Amino acid sequence: MDTTLPLRHELKFFVSEEQHYLLAHALDRVLHRDPNGDENNEYHIRSLYFDTVFDDALFDKLDGVQNRDKYRIRIYNFSDKVIKMECKTKFGSLISKRSISIPRDLCDQLIAGDPEGLENTRNGLLRDVYREMTVRLLRPKVIVDYVREAYLHDAEEVRITFDKSLHTGLLATDMFDAHLPTISPFDNGEMILEVKYNRVLPPYIRDLICTYCPNAVQSAISKYTWCRRFEEKEA
Repeated sequence: MDTTLPLRHELKFFVSEEQHYLLAHALDRVLHRDPNGDENNEYHIRSLYFDTVFDDALFDKLDGVQNRDKYRIRIYNFSDKVIKMECKTKFGSLISKRSISIPRDLCDQLIAGDPEGLENTRNGLLRDVYREMTVRLLRPKVIVDYVREAYLHDAEEVRITFDKSLHTGLLATDMFDAHLPTISPFDNGEMILEVKYNRVLPPYIRDLICTYCPNAVQSAISKYTWCRRFEEKEA
């Protein structure tokens, strides 16, 4: 675990459709829309999460371990034009993320559980992936799908997102299959509000969140954990 990474705050809340509607309209007036969004300021995210043979990422989260890593491959709008290998690291209440673009052939190789060749890479993240796959048998575990709506501000690199329509691909690993059957782990179509920033959240943004989501309770929400636990319940 790399302790020299830049750290950010990440706050998560479950919000209702009404809270989303009001807060999103307010943010749209004062923040920038994500340039990756469509005409509705939305784009689709699919992540294939990896875990060790002992499911360390899952159980570390469930056990409340303060410092932990989580590996995933991420694509957007079901396309292989941009494929990201990522490691999200948690240090207590702070988070950091390493990310590198990888080609489709390497992506397919890693999904197949084959890290051959990465032992010679100069990239630290890919070296860590090689180590985890060879020593701890890191392998693909679950597909996590959702639609993201995002608002940005340069100050403190604020990023506010609404993650909607969370679905899991259960035991599937073919992340490029746009027609893959998926199912929601939620009973009522819950929506997740995430607020990320560097050091201090600008007060006027905090005020908007408090005004339009006054009853939202901060929660340690993990999409990966929700999908894995649902997967195990359905198995």
